[in-house]
Amino acid sequence: MPDPVPERLLAAAAMLFYRDGIHATGVDAVLAEAKVARRSLYRHFGSKDGLVAAFLERRDREWRDWFARTVAAVAATPQTRLVRLFDVLETWFRMKSFHGCAFINAAAETGDPGHAIRAAARRHKDMVRELIERWAREAGASDPASLARELALLAEGAIVTAMVSPGEPAAETAKSLARLAVARAIPQPTNQR
Repeated sequence: MPDPVPERLLAAAAMLFYRDGIHATGVDAVLAEAKVARRSLYRHFGSKDGLVAAFLERRDREWRDWFARTVAAVAATPQTRLVRLFDVLETWFRMKSFHGCAFINAAAETGDPGHAIRAAARRHKDMVRELIERWAREAGASDPASLARELALLAEGAIVTAMVSPGEPAAETAKSLARLAVARAIPQPTNQR
C-alpha cells in the first residue's frame, strides 16, 4: 500500500498554493491542512521548493489531461476543437474553484525569469500550445504554429480576464476572435457546380 503522507501533503499544497498563492502559503499552513509532521514534508519533498515543484508538475499533467479530454468530448473534429476549446475554458471559469491559471499565478510571484517556477510555467504553456498546434495541423491549417500561437494567446487573455474581472464574457469574446483566426488559417473547400 502506498504511503498516504506524500499524497496528503501534495493535496493540501495544491489547494492552498492555487487558492492563496505560493508565497502567501507557509509550510505550517500546508502541514496543518495535511495533518502531518514537519519532518514528513522534508522527508518526502526535501523543502517547500520541492513541494512547489511537485504541485506544478501534478497541476500541469492533470489540467492538460482534463483540457484535452473535455475539448475532445465537446468537439468531434480538430477544426471544431480550435473554437470549442473556449467553451471548455468558459466551463472552467464558472467553477467555484477557479482562481486563474496556477502557472500564470506562480510565474507572477517570481521575479527571476530563470527561476524553476518560471521554467515550469513555460513548459506548461508550451505543451498547451503544442496541443493546439496539433489540432491545427490535423484541421489542415496552412500555418499550424502561427494559428496555435494566436489561439493560445487568446486563451491566456481570456484566463487572465476571467480571473481579474469575473463576469466578463472573456471566453465568448476570445471564441469570436478564434473563429476569425481559424477561418483565415484553414482553407475552406469551394463548392463547384
